[in-house]
Amino acid sequence: MSDWERSSTARVIAPARPRKLAKVPFVELADGRLQGVVSSGSDIGRVYVSSVAASTYTFACSTNNNRPCGGARGSFCNHIRALINEAVLQYGAERVARYLRVEPADGEPSAQTIAHDMGAARPPQGDTQAAAPVFSRFLRHLAYLELTPTTAPLPEMQWFPPTRAVA
Repeated sequence: MSDWERSSTARVIAPARPRKLAKVPFVELADGRLQGVVSSGSDIGRVYVSSVAASTYTFACSTNNNRPCGGARGSFCNHIRALINEAVLQYGAERVARYLRVEPADGEPSAQTIAHDMGAARPPQGDTQAAAPVFSRFLRHLAYLELTPTTAPLPEMQWFPPTRAVA
């Protein structure tokens, strides 16, 4: 474990496997959903915000400016399937299945079995009200990439309490 990881107050969890960020640049397990940003296959300037709720598997997919996805009509679209695949790469199949409360019939979960089992439940299509906060978090993560590397504290992170007293 590096010095940085030992001195950090947040536990750093390495990805289950390395992944490429071109197709799905942002994926997270948060707010009771698997959610993220997926690049459009046809237009380089368009992204989709996709999500699947835990337990109910209610899904939503729309562009970043709230236009509905044409492929999400009654079942998971390709954006949601790509999101599930990348979540399995990022977090591992067991963690994704546990978070979404999917119990694969054949025992060992994979991205395909998770998507199949959720789709077999015939989940309803939900509203896209979660799209704005998810896309906002994605943009916030992008802003951190533009900062120059430094070890100095970031002003916006100053609300964290200090871990050591300064003498």
